[in-house]
Order: sequence, then C-alpha cells, then structure tokens
Amino acid sequence: MSSVLQAIRSRDVRSLDINPNHWYVIGRSSEVKNQPVQVTLWKQAIVVYRDRNGEIQALEDRCPHRQVKLSHGKIIGDQLECAYHGWRFNNQGECSGVPYLADNQKLPSCKIKVYPVKEQDGFIWLFPGDVETQNFASPNFASLQQQPMGVPEWNHLNYIATVSIIKCQAHYSYLIENLMDMYHGHLHLNYQAWAEAALENIKEDDNRVDVLYTAQSYYKIDKIWSISQLFFPALRRLHPEPLNVSYIYPHWMSTLGSDFKIYCLLCPINETETKAYLIHFTSLNAFWRLHKLPVWFRRFLKNSLFGSAQKLLDGLVVQDVKMIEEEQIAYLENPQRKNYELNKALVSVQRLMKNKVEKMEE
Repeated sequence: MSSVLQAIRSRDVRSLDINPNHWYVIGRSSEVKNQPVQVTLWKQAIVVYRDRNGEIQALEDRCPHRQVKLSHGKIIGDQLECAYHGWRFNNQGECSGVPYLADNQKLPSCKIKVYPVKEQDGFIWLFPGDVETQNFASPNFASLQQQPMGVPEWNHLNYIATVSIIKCQAHYSYLIENLMDMYHGHLHLNYQAWAEAALENIKEDDNRVDVLYTAQSYYKIDKIWSISQLFFPALRRLHPEPLNVSYIYPHWMSTLGSDFKIYCLLCPINETETKAYLIHFTSLNAFWRLHKLPVWFRRFLKNSLFGSAQKLLDGLVVQDVKMIEEEQIAYLENPQRKNYELNKALVSVQRLMKNKVEKMEE
C-alpha cells in the first residue's frame, strides 16, 4: 500500500468541525440592506443587520424571551426589535426595551451572543470563535489578533470580478479537496481554463498548503481583443502557465499565470452542507495604456464588466457541486468504504484540516 493511500485511510475528515478562531465569510455587503438577515455558520444561527450609521452588527439569532428568531423582526434605530413581543436588543446583545414593561419592573438581564463582524473587500467577515484567546480588549473587536484574509483585488481597478455562490449538500472538506485537485479538469470540458495539469511542488505549514502545478492554459489576456477568448472558445490557444493553488485555512485561492486569480471564501453550515463564494478575477495589468486613462473611466469599465465571466464560473460550479454531492452521498451510504487517492496535495490538505481542529481542542 502506498504512503499516500495509508495517510488517506488513517483519518476521516468528513465529520470534522471547523476551527472557529478564524474569520469566515457570511455574505456580500450588498446582501444586507435595511432588514435583518439570517445566516448560519457551522450550526450557529446568526442575525446580521445594519445600525443607523450603516455599520454591520451580528447577534445570536434568538430572542431570549421565547427563543424565536430575531431575524423575523425589524431594525429600530440602532436596535433590533423582536417580531413576537417587541422586545429590543442593542448591539451588545442586551435587552434595551420592552414595550409593556411596568413602572415597577426592571429590564430583563438576559443577554445574547455578539459576534465580531466587519466589512472588507465587498464581503461580510465574521469571527465565531473565542475572542478571549485573541486578546479581545475593545467593544468593536478591533484588537483581535486574527484578521480576515481579504480580497485586495475587489476594489483594484485592474481586476474585473465575477461572483458565483456555491451551495452544496456536503461537508466542507469535499469542496476544499475539489479546489486543490487540479487533475479534475477532465470534468469541465468547455468550461475548463486549463489542461494537462502536473503536480510540481507542495509546501505546507501550520496555516496553509501551497501547491504548484504546471498546466496548459486556454487563455492569454495580453491584448484588448484577447478578452474575447472568454466568450469565443475558437480563439483560445493552449500555452504553458504555472497553476498555483493555496488552502489558506479556512479559505482557498488560486492563480493561473498572470491573467486570472480566483478565491473561494467559505461559510460551512454543518457536517453535510456548505456555502461559499467563488470570486473570479480577470487581470487588466497587461494593458498599460488603459492605466493612463482617468480613474473615473477605469472604475466605470470595472463596474460595467462585473460578472463578465458569469456563464463560465456558474458552469464550473454546477459540474463541481454534482460530483461533490455524489461523494457525500456515497460516504453516508457506507462510511467504511475506502477511496484510492493518488494526489499527494490532498493528504496535506486533510492534515491541515485535522490539525486545525485538534489545535482548537487542546
């Protein structure tokens, strides 16, 4: 038996928890407007809303009065009002008002959990873990040692973004392994951006796994007209490009040459359900003349081309989700059935997942 197969068989990652002491993405900024929004992050029901200043707040989605969801309610100034009896809660999770409170009664001392949350690079990042272990010292959680990974290309004028939401009925480990395994380009046919992947190198530490593949890319974005390759397959020509993929716990990032960068920002829901945001960036860095144009025009161009790779990205997601969900079903039918794995990168990925959870339990 190969050492790779032994490593795969020695551990079962399909029931692993997450390590909560990291920032996870629970939505895009544009998804939270003037009404409370319910989200779930690893079996925790959370309500997200904006206060009167437009700042994002996140509380446990539970009214301690009758245990109904606060996300059914509405926002009154800086407070969240329960739809059932009108109890109100401030952004510290404290009961701040009861409409029928008698003169001789005090406000209930009940308190619900408050989550560190911040908007960055077009997304809402939430920290579900133990703030005490992160040197929490201020009411706005600004002193947390851990910070979101971020997506710096989101606001950069040289990158055109497309976002696809992944919803799959499967453990998050299946999604991460799918993203790290570049040998599955065989699945994608007309949607694939690469061919002939070959694993060259693996680097790993306590927080990430970086894998280098060599590959043949179908795209080369070096002239304005060459962007049309995204829409017309007949214009594509294979050429060698490095294909880098990284599992930066708990998220994923990839680059194909200098033309494309992709992120996958995870929101694991439970052991058999995962949500994620897949963000594809097409680089305009090669067009130096474009960089001399007025900023307002470049911003207009970036905004106008948002979602230009939607068909490509959504097509990839549909095909991947089908395979991932079949993997999950097969596991649930027979957890003892063994896989036969040849890609060493997946051994490193599984090791990181397990070590992160074990570290949390120490």
